[in-house]
Amino acid sequence: MIALSGNLLLFAFISYVLSSIAFVISVTGKRWSDRSPEQHKNRWGWIGFGIAVIGFLFQTGFIITRWIAGGHFPTSNMFEFMAFLAYSIILAFIIIFLVYRITVIGAFVMPVGIIMLAYASVFPREIQPLIPALQSYWLKIHVTTAALGEGAFAVGFAAGLMYLVRTVNQEISTRSTKWLEATLCMVLMLVGFIITTMGFSASGYQATFQTGGNGAPMSEVIYQMPAIAGPQDATLVTEGVMKPLFETPSWMQGVNAGRKLNTLLWSILTGLILYGLIRLATRRRLGQLIHPLVRDLDPETIDEISYRAIAIGFPIFTLGALIFAMIWAAEAWGRFWGWDPKEVWALITWLFYSAYLHLRLSKGWQGERSAWMAVIGFIVVMITLVFVNLVIVGLHSYA
Repeated sequence: MIALSGNLLLFAFISYVLSSIAFVISVTGKRWSDRSPEQHKNRWGWIGFGIAVIGFLFQTGFIITRWIAGGHFPTSNMFEFMAFLAYSIILAFIIIFLVYRITVIGAFVMPVGIIMLAYASVFPREIQPLIPALQSYWLKIHVTTAALGEGAFAVGFAAGLMYLVRTVNQEISTRSTKWLEATLCMVLMLVGFIITTMGFSASGYQATFQTGGNGAPMSEVIYQMPAIAGPQDATLVTEGVMKPLFETPSWMQGVNAGRKLNTLLWSILTGLILYGLIRLATRRRLGQLIHPLVRDLDPETIDEISYRAIAIGFPIFTLGALIFAMIWAAEAWGRFWGWDPKEVWALITWLFYSAYLHLRLSKGWQGERSAWMAVIGFIVVMITLVFVNLVIVGLHSYA
């Protein structure tokens, strides 16, 4: 059953990649028949949508089979949660596509789902027994609703990014073009995380550090990539590998704090290298490269898609990440709120999207300002999922 679930997830990933290719072809590809450009776009758009639905069904099978194999709903660790987040993004995309029938949405949203699924794959996939705090029916209620809300936010992010690429003048360097480049570079950093983790894992790289001594218990910390940041008060015992450039700051607590910070630094470094290589190869900003995909779109329609996606996701996220989370926290830890880092960032995310809806509905913030808030909001979500989960120690560190 475990092998079957893994194969189903692989088929889903392949389907999503093929779907993305079909959507890109629908927007940029040449016609290989006598069909008009609009017929060509519609044909490849529906092909991409059909493949996405097939991938969604494969991933549904993955969730069911892993649930059966593990005995609990598969959202108990980072691998399972990020895979379910990718699933939620694809579900939100399917709904939005059926409503608006805009092909280019797939060229932006599907890669986001692919990145999330690839991000999930770098974490351990083993099915492990639930720790006592997770042995509750609230696991599937709290986590799934939070992920479904974040999946809708991802669609709002993609549409907001489409709006900015469509409307920001790419011919001159302005503050807007610089911030847009910075946002696209952050996406490359997440891609860099996936590339570095998979690359060093495939090469079998390993460096062992020994910590403790002077009365403290001895333990080992194993790095799967060269150490830029080493563990606190540790000795490198593996010969012939890179020595740390500096030691992890003392305020980052936990035996794995150094390893997590090191992974984050490699992600940033790889993302910057990827960005530099693209700029050198094309001599153009990323926004200029992407702009042809969206130049024929109506900005008001893209703006509406972004708003609708966030308006749908907000109440779902409110239920899952706040209300259900607090009820479960009261049952598991005896309090509704404890200022745990994950709780704080969930609240920050909720407050940000609350401000987005307030400013849009009450103050008339539409267009570019609304798009920027949709983009920044999902960056806040990703900070919670990447930085808080990987670097900051808290009650949710089991993820």
